[in-house]
Amino acid sequence: MSDDDSVSSAESVAEIVEKVEEELADLSVSDVCTKYQEASKIVNLALLGLISQCIPGAEVLDLCKFGATIINTSSSKLYTKKVKGVAVEKGVAFPVCVSVNDVICNNSPLESEEIDALKPGDIVKIDLGCHIDGYISVAAHTLIVPESLDATPVVDDETGNVAVAAYNAMLVAAASIKAGMKNTAVTEVVNKVALSYGVNAISSVRMHQMKRFVIDGVKEVALKDPTADELEAGEEKVDECTFEQAEVYAVDVAMSTGEGKPRPSGVLRTTVFKRNVEANYRLKMKNSRYLLSEVDKKFPTLPFTLAHFEDERAAKMGVTECVSHGLLTPYPVLHEQKEAKVAHFKCTVLLLPSGTARVTGLEMPAYFKTDKKPDEETQALLTELAEVAAKKAKKKAQKKKKKKASA
Repeated sequence: MSDDDSVSSAESVAEIVEKVEEELADLSVSDVCTKYQEASKIVNLALLGLISQCIPGAEVLDLCKFGATIINTSSSKLYTKKVKGVAVEKGVAFPVCVSVNDVICNNSPLESEEIDALKPGDIVKIDLGCHIDGYISVAAHTLIVPESLDATPVVDDETGNVAVAAYNAMLVAAASIKAGMKNTAVTEVVNKVALSYGVNAISSVRMHQMKRFVIDGVKEVALKDPTADELEAGEEKVDECTFEQAEVYAVDVAMSTGEGKPRPSGVLRTTVFKRNVEANYRLKMKNSRYLLSEVDKKFPTLPFTLAHFEDERAAKMGVTECVSHGLLTPYPVLHEQKEAKVAHFKCTVLLLPSGTARVTGLEMPAYFKTDKKPDEETQALLTELAEVAAKKAKKKAQKKKKKKASA
């Protein structure tokens, strides 16, 4: 046997081992499915908790901390036994971000930054994620800050319309992600919804496949195809792919009354980053080496915020060199046009043998309304989804009532 044959055989064995490990970490394993479900419950719990805190005077930083506390505290109670002497990793999978009005996403401020407190009428987008043993669930939700805790927010027609459009697009997109279907079909249904409601999908937002410790897998879904000008400007077209059973996806939809073309904030600092595990570089600055060392120890694969570091000043100073050499990937704070109304909804779906299961995401607030209607095909699907949800809710209520009676 030649040296080349030996290398080839070694590579083949490595590929087989990797494939087997992937198969053992997908939804075909009941324990894996349970971990996704448990992470999903925590995500929904964190969203509910944060919604209750979004009142006039609430500070964005405090909200982010509160959400992270719910996720970390709730997950710490699960899977407490060590596996082969190693503790099961769990906690925040995507930093809690609270983005207000024309800010689209990724806003997670630092202690040293001053951001306006919430006020009545603000459009708030909450985005977060939790993982149990690397199995990730994520969600995003949009709400309006009320005058007081018990008051119903006053919503203008534009805001109501864009919120309904984004939420319905998320629902039909989630229902369209089925084994055997292509990602292009999902892009088409999202575009159809945006057109019906007269709004624009945010061009840079994409849905991603998620795997163990991987929040943005190779398979993606675009909200809309890039134009010729956008392609010329450097935006990449998403490769066509086919969904398969036992996969997991983040169904991420953001829509706007503006152009749908996000731009980096000139005011709000980028604080959310992710380690690029394939990149290596000998850093020169002490602060950069400190930051990377902490990242490699605490956040080797999943996104994090600079607020997680004890020495915030050193982290801020070190991040520039890390980003410039490709060691960290930034999640910039994105804005729309100043007067644009933006809505953001996200859920996690599991492609199970029984069909696609949506496991995160809350119902859209009832105060979001619009006179506009989707096309007939989309409306028929939304009606079907509503009927299925109503049956599930009724069954759950009966089960709860029965359990209470027997107690």
